[in-house]
Amino acid sequence: MVYVIGLIISYLLGSVPMGILLTKMMGKGDLRKVGSGNIGATNVMRVGGLRMAGLVWLLDMAKAIVAVFLGKWIGGDAFGAWCGFAAIVGHCYPVWLGFKGGKGISSLFGVILAISPMTFAVCGVEWLLVALSSGISSLGAVVVFCLLPILGFAISVNVGWAFLAIGMLCMWRHRENIKRLLGGAESKIEWKWKK
Repeated sequence: MVYVIGLIISYLLGSVPMGILLTKMMGKGDLRKVGSGNIGATNVMRVGGLRMAGLVWLLDMAKAIVAVFLGKWIGGDAFGAWCGFAAIVGHCYPVWLGFKGGKGISSLFGVILAISPMTFAVCGVEWLLVALSSGISSLGAVVVFCLLPILGFAISVNVGWAFLAIGMLCMWRHRENIKRLLGGAESKIEWKWKK
């Protein structure tokens, strides 16, 4: 029963829409009605600049980190990874927003950091190198999704299965980006420090 409660709490933590809350608090309107309509940090950058997007990214990471540590406390690293997965599900499909949420990348990085700082460093460097060299954030993210299960199984079999589930979920949430990437139509990052 305690495991089920841990997963539910993790989902609810992940479903807190940090992007919407912060942009409303800062007078930037409803994030769902501007830019791409996505509630994640990339769309926040379009309306509030890089600093606000960075804060949203950190907050989305933080809620996933809390979920992982809750899971670790209940049942060790493997259950921590599954609680992280539940938090990402909450971020992507938040109950408060009719199950229409973000794409999970910032929360994914929170999970990785809480499970393995070394894996976080590898994925972070990869994302930065690919995103900055290509100018396409989603391309770096897709490579992370492919790397994640391999790195997870290097930690343990149970963490590997959780990381595989996370990678598949985030790949699914980026399916439209992948279509645009394959068609050469994916938009590039617009770095805006403030707005």
